[in-house]
Amino acid sequence: MTSISLFDPIILGDLPLKNRIFLPPLTRCRSTQPGDIPNALMAEYYAQRTQAGFLITEGTQIEPRGQGYAWTPGIYSPEQIAGWKLVTDAVHAKKRPIFAQLWHVGRVSHHLLQPNHQPPIAPSAVAATGVNVFIPTGPGTGKLVPPDTPRALTIPEIHELVELYAQAARNALQAGFDGVEIHAANGYLINQFISERANFRTDAYGGSLSNRLRFLREVVEAVSAVVSPERLGVRFSPLFSTTAEERVYLGLLESNPAETYTQAVRVLADAGIAYLSLAEADWDNAPDMPDSFRATVRDIFPGRILCAGRYDKAKADHVLQNGWADMIGFGRKFIANPDLPARLQHGWPLNAIDPTTMYGGGAHGYTDYPFYNQDAKK
Repeated sequence: MTSISLFDPIILGDLPLKNRIFLPPLTRCRSTQPGDIPNALMAEYYAQRTQAGFLITEGTQIEPRGQGYAWTPGIYSPEQIAGWKLVTDAVHAKKRPIFAQLWHVGRVSHHLLQPNHQPPIAPSAVAATGVNVFIPTGPGTGKLVPPDTPRALTIPEIHELVELYAQAARNALQAGFDGVEIHAANGYLINQFISERANFRTDAYGGSLSNRLRFLREVVEAVSAVVSPERLGVRFSPLFSTTAEERVYLGLLESNPAETYTQAVRVLADAGIAYLSLAEADWDNAPDMPDSFRATVRDIFPGRILCAGRYDKAKADHVLQNGWADMIGFGRKFIANPDLPARLQHGWPLNAIDPTTMYGGGAHGYTDYPFYNQDAKK
């Protein structure tokens, strides 16, 4: 056991951070239309949350086919790069680093979100289950629908996707980001290649676990060459059991999740990247991540380990003090409490989140949550 606190400074890669609290990727669907362009309202939202030592953007699609939800931002057009520059400038004015999360949903999409209304792309032509996508039905309106059956990628197309990740990393640097996080979690494209539940290929990208990890290895290598390993993180969402109840979609349950993700973590350790982020199940009655897996990851991975998923201060302290993680992310609590670190440090009460404003809309439920007023409480 150690005496590490959430409020202690830490070095992440080559970045000195003021504390061990990070803002994790949180989809909010506030980009400007048409074009899925980041905007000044998003810049205000991120700047409000710079009491965190480190910020990661919401998932940002690396190409038009990478979108699975209406109004999520991209990072492939000049207009999007300029929009993200508003965000990075606002965060850097508060003297905090921010990474862009590079996202491709793969099969978790719908033809109405795809260029020319084509089917989504994936390792194999198998539809995702247990998840809905969000399609627009008009200006500012949309609905949840099941994803379409995708078409399987060819090997040349896989190679092109690797380069699209690298180009997105270049775009992120142009937009002023300090680094990037590769989204390899939650049942999206890279997770689909890793998973025996979604990858039924019989070529070099399927079959054995080593082959299923090939796309991950190639994307990490390509992006590392752009941003350097010290400015790169990867997010996984290992799921060790699931429930039949309605829940937030976390991804795919492997027959042997410990083996799958132990080998996936080794890929990241070999690449020497700055951090591994573990997204934990966060619905009601969700299973806990096994302590044995946490300990194994710590033994394998020499970089920083970031964890998020329905944490409170007590759970954060427990994981930090056991040495299983170096930093803790808070999602829903940070949405409703832009000054969350101060509230946690001083034991101040938390604002309640309004779930009806989480996805889409304007400033309400986005930038209008109040900061704690100490004077008003005296």
